Amino acid sequence: MKFGLLILLFFCSFCLCAQRLDVKDYGAIPNSLSDAVPGVKKAIAACPQQDGCVISFPEGRYDFWPEQAEEHIYFISNSSSAEEYPEKKQRAGLYFKGLKNMVIEGNNSLFVFHGKMISWIFDHCEKMRLQNIRIDYERPGMSEMTIMEATPGSITVKVHPDSKFRVNNGTVVWYGENWITQNFHAVLADTVTGVNREVEWEAFEQSKAEILYPQILRFTGVFSGFKASPGQILTVRDRYRDYVGALINRSKNVYLQNVHMQFMHGLGIISQFSENLYFDSVFIEPAKGNGRAMASSADGMHFSGCKGQILIDHCRFRGLHDDAVNVHGTHLKITKLISPRSVTLRFMHDQTYGFEAFITGDSVAFVHPASLRIFETGVVKTARLISEKEILVEFTGAVPAGLKVGDVLENTSWTPSLTLRNSRIEGTNTRGLLVTTKRKVLVENNIFFRTGMHAILIANDALSWFESGPVTDVMIRNNVFEDCAYNNFPDNYPIMISPQNKKLIKGYQVHKNIRIINNVFRVYDYPLLSAASVNGLTFSENTIVQTHFMPPGKKRPVFQLKGNTDVRISKNHF
Repeated sequence: MKFGLLILLFFCSFCLCAQRLDVKDYGAIPNSLSDAVPGVKKAIAACPQQDGCVISFPEGRYDFWPEQAEEHIYFISNSSSAEEYPEKKQRAGLYFKGLKNMVIEGNNSLFVFHGKMISWIFDHCEKMRLQNIRIDYERPGMSEMTIMEATPGSITVKVHPDSKFRVNNGTVVWYGENWITQNFHAVLADTVTGVNREVEWEAFEQSKAEILYPQILRFTGVFSGFKASPGQILTVRDRYRDYVGALINRSKNVYLQNVHMQFMHGLGIISQFSENLYFDSVFIEPAKGNGRAMASSADGMHFSGCKGQILIDHCRFRGLHDDAVNVHGTHLKITKLISPRSVTLRFMHDQTYGFEAFITGDSVAFVHPASLRIFETGVVKTARLISEKEILVEFTGAVPAGLKVGDVLENTSWTPSLTLRNSRIEGTNTRGLLVTTKRKVLVENNIFFRTGMHAILIANDALSWFESGPVTDVMIRNNVFEDCAYNNFPDNYPIMISPQNKKLIKGYQVHKNIRIINNVFRVYDYPLLSAASVNGLTFSENTIVQTHFMPPGKKRPVFQLKGNTDVRISKNHF
């Protein structure tokens, strides 16, 4: 609470004395459908570099078109592979580079973006505040249709007006402003129950489509394996994450308040190698009354290699094709021992590469990937990208004697504390919160409502996603978990602690000090908690209520425990 209040007081006092620039004076005219990009760029350029300013948007609608938008190359964690999107050129409607002491005041305006664009970028910025803004896209990258009739031989749907399409020789083409969906990923959303499930689009690709009436489509084919009911919404988008919703890169002291992200292409709000990030009343959900089910093509908020404080307070997440919040670092694999003090490292996951994962002075942990055991630490003297996938790192001292090719490194300087509180997560077919950071984690007073997979997942791996690292201080208290993890059946545990340590070492646990206290678990089935390789695990004073939301499966362990020490389960009320 204290750090959030301090940053708020700072920005409030700053707003009273900073120069105020009106974007209308620079040519950005609301409610005109004209391109706001040139005017906004002029306003940003006019902002004093040292003293800062407030850039104010008089209330209205502002349209951002890609033709004059800033375009730069960014390698963004967990976004796209070199095969999927090799160029990495990113257009941004609002682009802030190397700026300090700035407030972007939206006055509850609606920012509408055209084509594929990042809505806003903070790059190497400090003391930035974005507030009172609604962000949407003229043509969201998600196509949505409501099921009207479903039979084994045909599906009839009503297409949302925002989802542009045409039918060519019996095939539906979903298109937008200079883009076409080509690699399909579909989720069926039940807006009544809140249950979202992945479904195969292949049957639709192989069917014959015809337009019955404007916005009414019928697909004729083999749909015996497609289970849907009238009123459910079928959502489909391109699986490639070529763009993200917003980007905070190498920035410090960033504050978002009353920001509505009504749709985001790709991965969501991405923060990488940034410090002290505050999200107060950020709502990632479709606009009320617009009839859309989805607000993000993937995650809501994603934090890769950050440090300092991350505060997420009074936020809402609804309508996501992936996880609501993900906080992690990155394991890089040693590919060559160059000298007694230097090694070559490689990014291992196809969607994460190309950025500076280490800088001079960073502390690192040397890790055996199979056991995830940290066996030594070191300090970076120099680090240099020698290709998009490889980094040459020199240390201040000699590398550990037992270090070998195949071991991995984690940057432990860039590991944040996380507070997630007073927020609601729902409408996702995947997980609510993923968190792997060694610093303090507090998850309190939240509602996790029918997340398709685990409401909370604590992982750590150096074999698949290479998302690091161990947790050491996690408090999960006063939350409500309701009917979560139905897509994980039969391992549908609302909370899962599952590091990917394939090699077990006697007496060594990956994680430690995890407390789950005074929560309410409203569950339709038996599982509650699955935990592996934890030293110090408490599950106490929780209330567990059976909901009968779905039929329970075969009786299974309420607690699935493996390789833990100092486990305390007590005073729970069933």
